[in-house]
Amino acid sequence: MRRSSRHRFRQGGFGLIETFVTLIVLLVGLLGLVGLLLATQRAEAETYQRAQALILMQDMVDRINANRTAAGCYAITTDTTNGVPYLGSGAGTIPSCSLGTTQAYTLANSDLAAWSGLLAGAAETKGANSVGAMIGARGCVSFNAVSGVYMVSVAWQGKTPTTAPAGGLTCGAGLYGNENERRVVSATLQIANLN
Repeated sequence: MRRSSRHRFRQGGFGLIETFVTLIVLLVGLLGLVGLLLATQRAEAETYQRAQALILMQDMVDRINANRTAAGCYAITTDTTNGVPYLGSGAGTIPSCSLGTTQAYTLANSDLAAWSGLLAGAAETKGANSVGAMIGARGCVSFNAVSGVYMVSVAWQGKTPTTAPAGGLTCGAGLYGNENERRVVSATLQIANLN
């Protein structure tokens, strides 16, 4: 009888080691799953912010198209090397314009104020605070007099570092700490001269 009790004790110990190894493998698998879920949530947040930036960018393009006689009023970003001035988060006073008819420039000034508010998060609030859809959203509108092209850009801070925007996209440059976290979407617009 002694031999069989020793034999059972060894089998019980071996089963305990197997159970412990199984639990470790299961724990590593669950930690990997949690990491995957966190990466998915970050990617989803980045996608949401990009979608909101595209909506706000297109909003300004549509505003300029609708008020072509005062299009020059919308070109607020005069220093295209540094991307300033800009509208939205952290912006100073909104430039006012008096080009064109009173109705046209009044609408342009109103459009710029509304767009700055949307960039600053006025459309989404939490309590009394504007939270917006993007982190630190800023908008730039510049005009190239040589080509006659307006560039509308929206910049914001991403969640994770990727690659710094290239191709002359200077809106929000240097305002988010790490340039690899700055995101920018832009569109160009050319208003035809039919005269």
